[in-house]
Amino acid sequence: MVIGPNGEQMGTKKIADAMTIANFAGLDLVLMNPGADMPVGKIMDYNKFKYEKNKKAKDALKKQRESNKETKEYQLSATIDIHDFETRRKNSEKYLLDGHKIKVTIRFKGRQMAHTEVGQEVMEKFAESLKDVADVESKPVLEGRTMIMMLAPKKEK
Repeated sequence: MVIGPNGEQMGTKKIADAMTIANFAGLDLVLMNPGADMPVGKIMDYNKFKYEKNKKAKDALKKQRESNKETKEYQLSATIDIHDFETRRKNSEKYLLDGHKIKVTIRFKGRQMAHTEVGQEVMEKFAESLKDVADVESKPVLEGRTMIMMLAPKKEK
């Protein structure tokens, strides 16, 4: 079975006849379905076909990468210094502007467990400092000795 360059069916032909037609048109005869009862050959420009196939594969990979943005984790402390806080804020802002999510954690040690509200205030201050580039995806939640908060980049409107 031979399919022409414009997609029209040319019927059943011998391989030599199909090759002659393809050469006359200046195109290639490509075997599309070799395992079938009746093999299907298509007359086309094979290099163009390969180029478009690779282009589609690259676009699909690009879309997959865009949907699989990373999550970066930043660890704070309940007793964090101003300079350390600002450094983590600046780094996380860059990451958010790239479209990635941020996971902010505070691990409480020893007697800090008695004052988890201090850690929650630090997290809220961190979220407040990033409010122009990030939305709070999940508020600070205490899980065992660790408090976790998720920040996502702001949606474009």
